[in-house]
Amino acid sequence: MGPAPRIAVLALSALAISCASTGDQATLADLKNVTIEIKEERIEGGIEKAIEGYEQFLAATPESPMAPEAIRRLADLKIEKEYGIIGASSERARAERPTGATIDRPAPYEAARRQATAVPAAPARGSRPVAAESERDFEKRATESQAIESVAQTGDAPLPAAADLERAGARDAIALYKQLLAKYPLYDRKDQVLYHMSRAYEELGELDEAMAVMNRLVKEHPRSRYVDEVQFRRGEYFFTRKKILDAEDAYKAIVDIGARSPFYELALYKLGWTFYKQELYEEALDQFVALLDYKIATGYDFEKSHDELEKKRVDDTFRVISLSFSNSGGPTAVTEFFGRTGKRPYEVDIYRNLGEFYLDKRRYNDAAVTYKAFVQRNPLHRMSPHFDMQVIDIYRKGGFPKLVIDSTKDFARTYGLNAPYWKHYDPKAHPEVVGYLKKNLYDLANHYHALYQDKRLDRDKGTNFQEALTWYRESLASFPQDADAPGMNYQLADLLLEHKAFGDAAREYEKTAYDYPGHEKAAAAGYAAVYAHREALKGRAAAGSEIVREEIIRSSLRFADTFPKHEKAAVVLGAAADDLYETKHYERALATAQKLIGRFPDSEQDVRRAAWLVVAHSSLELQRFKDAEDGYLTVLRLTAENDKAREAVIDNLAASIYKQGELASKQEDHKTAAGHFLRIGHIAPTSKIRPAAEYDGATALLHLKTWDRAIEVLQAFRKNYPGHTLQPEVTKKIAFAHKEAGQPALAAAEYERIETETKEEELRRGALSLAAELYEQAGQAGQALRVYRRYVEHFPRPVEMALEMRYKIAGLLKSANDTKGYVAELKQIVDADARAGSARTDRTRYLAAVSALALTEPLYERFTAIKLVKPFEKNLVRKKAAMKEATDAFGKLVDYQAGEVTAAAAYYMAEIYHHFGRALMESERPDNLDALEREQYELALEEQAYPFEEKAIAVHQKNLELLGVGVYNAWIDKSLEKLAKLMPARYAKAEDDLDFVDTMGPYRYEATTAPAAPAPATPAEKLVQAEQTEQASPQPTTPDTVPAP
Repeated sequence: MGPAPRIAVLALSALAISCASTGDQATLADLKNVTIEIKEERIEGGIEKAIEGYEQFLAATPESPMAPEAIRRLADLKIEKEYGIIGASSERARAERPTGATIDRPAPYEAARRQATAVPAAPARGSRPVAAESERDFEKRATESQAIESVAQTGDAPLPAAADLERAGARDAIALYKQLLAKYPLYDRKDQVLYHMSRAYEELGELDEAMAVMNRLVKEHPRSRYVDEVQFRRGEYFFTRKKILDAEDAYKAIVDIGARSPFYELALYKLGWTFYKQELYEEALDQFVALLDYKIATGYDFEKSHDELEKKRVDDTFRVISLSFSNSGGPTAVTEFFGRTGKRPYEVDIYRNLGEFYLDKRRYNDAAVTYKAFVQRNPLHRMSPHFDMQVIDIYRKGGFPKLVIDSTKDFARTYGLNAPYWKHYDPKAHPEVVGYLKKNLYDLANHYHALYQDKRLDRDKGTNFQEALTWYRESLASFPQDADAPGMNYQLADLLLEHKAFGDAAREYEKTAYDYPGHEKAAAAGYAAVYAHREALKGRAAAGSEIVREEIIRSSLRFADTFPKHEKAAVVLGAAADDLYETKHYERALATAQKLIGRFPDSEQDVRRAAWLVVAHSSLELQRFKDAEDGYLTVLRLTAENDKAREAVIDNLAASIYKQGELASKQEDHKTAAGHFLRIGHIAPTSKIRPAAEYDGATALLHLKTWDRAIEVLQAFRKNYPGHTLQPEVTKKIAFAHKEAGQPALAAAEYERIETETKEEELRRGALSLAAELYEQAGQAGQALRVYRRYVEHFPRPVEMALEMRYKIAGLLKSANDTKGYVAELKQIVDADARAGSARTDRTRYLAAVSALALTEPLYERFTAIKLVKPFEKNLVRKKAAMKEATDAFGKLVDYQAGEVTAAAAYYMAEIYHHFGRALMESERPDNLDALEREQYELALEEQAYPFEEKAIAVHQKNLELLGVGVYNAWIDKSLEKLAKLMPARYAKAEDDLDFVDTMGPYRYEATTAPAAPAPATPAEKLVQAEQTEQASPQPTTPDTVPAP
């Protein structure tokens, strides 16, 4: 049964359902529950009836849920009626696919393959097409728009030809598609509608309209089954109009889909061309190489014959790769590219094609460099020797005789019998190479050596040296067992020595001395090797000297062991011991020096002295300090009194003793440590390390708490080394010792000295603070006050520490009964806190609060001092004014939010109220009152006094609320005592039961929850902590290294 009859039945069935529903007043939702049976039967005039049925259906039920599908079917049927197109079965198959799932590519393999290989004809690969086809013609042909087969044509109903689409049916279909899209924007097959609409526009030649629809499709339906085909058509549209960036985006979208798209290979190819057009050759190469990788992955073999179209595509790809590499740096670019992206099995073809490209253009050097680049990158490839031969042939064709010679020699070097190449191939398969080597290597070596020695050819000396060197080495490598090999090797070493290539000469002399059976020149060659190594060290930069020195040591030890009777054996062994020490091989250096002392007791004194110096130095580095001390004493005995070297030996002797003291100190044997440190002054009094040793000796005495002895040593240090950098540290230690010895005044003077000797602000502040505290301990309040004032003057910041010092000043002034100064200092604290801004802290606020409290307390005293006596009214006015002044002042203290001060303020305010009430009751009575008037007067006073007592109780109770937030202090305790007297029934046993706190109501101020801010560590406390740490862990004051021998 064809699609038209089935559609007709469906349309008529839907129409019948719609009509039948009218009488029952059913809703559109009911329609979803109707089961539609599609019968397989043919109806005459099926398409026309189907069209008529759909039109009637749409006219009768335009809002039906089936309307979108009916519109699309109607559009398809109009085209089918016009052109006889059959494709509904595919349409139904698509409709039955679950929506929302990832849609696989529906095109069968055959269609995909036809699209992948549908390219314009290209010259066959390997035929060097450049001469037959220019680069411009090649680019034009290779980038022509691809004639692709629509994915929809493999399953969907194909669209008619462009000429037929000019008919009204196509226009009607487009109109219906537009109607469907406009009326049903959420139609689940909108991508299919957009795809057919774009194809219709495209075949009509209305490409701009087609592009607009395709743009909409890729934007709104990026996962549509049609998206890769549409993106490719968009890419072709943009590419042919030179909108390269837009084309790039379209092709890239397909590449991102991956190999499952039938357009993947074409997209890679065209994407590469978009980059090539933009001169982005590296990006272009990435795509072309990805295409070749894809071919390899799908089983393509470049060595076999293939489908002609597929082979032409590959050839064109290789050619554009050659163009890209040529434009981006040539063979260097190739090497860099594959170095970055990794090797490829077709890499040899890339180089070959690029070489042929250059050769066809007669760019001989570029061609040769290209082949050579492959060889350098793939030295063990089976084609490398052939590429090297091609290089020689290219230079010969180009007329470059010198390059022919050079490349021929290079060939000989690369493929000598000992070359790595022959580890992978059998030399017997290359008899021409072996024959060439046998005939020419010996003669080349001697010939170029003679030219090198010819003074008339000094201008070519370097070239002749390299040539001689090359052929000597090749001869020895190719024929190592030849009878003349030792002689050839010695000649090679002589050549290198003549040329001052000392390292290479040394190695060749060693081979001559030790690698052949015994011969008459062996010992001479061994000594010559040591000489050459040492010559090499003279010209070597520090960065590489250690390697050369290791070679000297190795060669020297081998020479002394192999040829002990040689006249230079002891000297060579002693020099090796020196080298071992300098390279920090201390155990070996010590053993070598001791070997020399034991094996050559009659050697010259200077040789033995040098050996003992190595023994001493090595023992010191190995922390065998007593052995080092003995060794240095032996060296001194072998050194003349007037020898300038004695000074360094004495310094090292002192260092060995110092290290013994340092070791004892680490083991916390401070008594032994002090003995070692201080004996340096007797054994090596002129040593540079003596000041540091005596300083550390004093430190050890401090650990032993022998304060007087430590002070004695430190004061001697101060006197003997006045300009020494440790003088500030000495002052600190003297101060510490005096302090610990119970001499606070002396310690304070030293701390003042510390403040003047250092520039470090924190240390200066700590020294002054500690000095002031020590003066206080010594009972020298005046000195303490002076130091505190110096602190405040020089260090107004940090504000917190400055206020701490001012608070101490205030305390001293108070103790000295300097009320005026005391009050002034308190005001300074309050003002400084108020001006602190962002530097204000909880501590500064607390200090200011305490100071403000002290300044406010006299107001209470002034208030209580006013008695309510005659003249009563005048005194009453004065007392009320004093009360207001006091309560206002105490009320402001609450703003500091300092728990202790808040409690104090509350206490005083309560006491002011209580006192005022009591003062009323205790006021002087008028004299002229009779008994009744006096009784009435007393009652009036009680009425006046009672509210003040109530206020007093309320404020005291409010003070107790601070207990609920964890604040307790003496002022709260005082309020509790007062309440016990004012309300004994409730508060007499408050210490046992504080539940009454929960019953208290609010009062006019909010109790702070902040207790008194703890004082931060003062500079003095920090300094003391630092001193304790320093005394516990003294740092070494001498270098760990000693001078070289």
